[in-house]
Amino acid sequence: MGSRRNFIEKLTVSAVGVPILYHSSNLFAAPEVPYEGPILKVAIMGLGSYGTRVAEAMKDCKRAKLVGVISGTPSKIKDWQSKYGIPKKNCYNYENFDAIKDNADIDAVYVITPNGLHKDQSIRVAKAGKHVICEKPMAINAEEGQAMVDACKAANVKLLIGYRMHYEPKTVEVIKMRKNGEFGKVKFFQGQSGFTIGDPTQWRLDKKLAGGGAMMDIGIYSINGARYMLGEEPIWVTAQETKTDPVKFEEGVDETIQFQLGFPSGAVANCLSTYNMSNLDRFFMTGSDGWVEMKPSTGYGPIKGRTHKGELDQPHITHQTLQMDGMAQLIFEGVQPIVPLDGEEGVKDMKIIDAIYKAVETGDKQNINL
Repeated sequence: MGSRRNFIEKLTVSAVGVPILYHSSNLFAAPEVPYEGPILKVAIMGLGSYGTRVAEAMKDCKRAKLVGVISGTPSKIKDWQSKYGIPKKNCYNYENFDAIKDNADIDAVYVITPNGLHKDQSIRVAKAGKHVICEKPMAINAEEGQAMVDACKAANVKLLIGYRMHYEPKTVEVIKMRKNGEFGKVKFFQGQSGFTIGDPTQWRLDKKLAGGGAMMDIGIYSINGARYMLGEEPIWVTAQETKTDPVKFEEGVDETIQFQLGFPSGAVANCLSTYNMSNLDRFFMTGSDGWVEMKPSTGYGPIKGRTHKGELDQPHITHQTLQMDGMAQLIFEGVQPIVPLDGEEGVKDMKIIDAIYKAVETGDKQNINL
């Protein structure tokens, strides 16, 4: 029988897929392993609720560190300086952040602002010579996303999209099972992504800032999930919109969309994106030899899932901690996650979203060419 230490080491490595260990409060926490490699020095742009979540998660990172902030709210900058020990010289606003070009203490900027601002802000970061990490969706359409990709290539910097699920241990395990043929020929995927949105004045319900409605914010999880679960790219889409509150959900801001994706193998996906129903965070996939259900499938965790072989038991690690350390390892060492999260990956999702909106508008099946 192997030792407890060997068991812990095997558990940690198999769960993550990259050689990174983390703090954990559970009984089987791995011992502290000193890390002496390069540290990705990150500034967060946009100090809202998700920016705060990322900042808190980065406290446990080994390879990435929060060193700067960019915000239009002076009081938030002051609070973050105090809370995270950020020096004044690493604090910027939306007018002067181009000056990061001359700040060697910042390697990358994580853009966590409204979707409609992503393109221009990301391009400015790239022109300042810093790597760009952009929250999903990367932009409000594929044209903007491609402009971001082109700008980052021209500046010779990385463009990475905040697809945290590409590092989540249970998700990674399911993708590995599919790649190993454990589900046989995959035939069907179902993705349900939705919640009941609150404050009607928030930016997520502003067409100019959000680029749409639920599809941009939550439906993109089912789009990206269908692609990484099935391991194929869709070639057509049909879609139908339901709107019960045209006051809250104005023209161009989708409340609920059902959409169907077709894949080259003959597999199909049936998905739901909504801002008007709760308790919708579920993936299901079935193949000739097995199946998997994940519920919750994309929430902040812990993710829960089971397959025809039993429960998925990989440990929960804060998604954003894994994401930021994984991105640092990608930037410094070229270590790729099991599913890409570069700008090209983001553009693919934007092309699908564009096609979904076109299908809703026309009522016709739309071909997709990724």
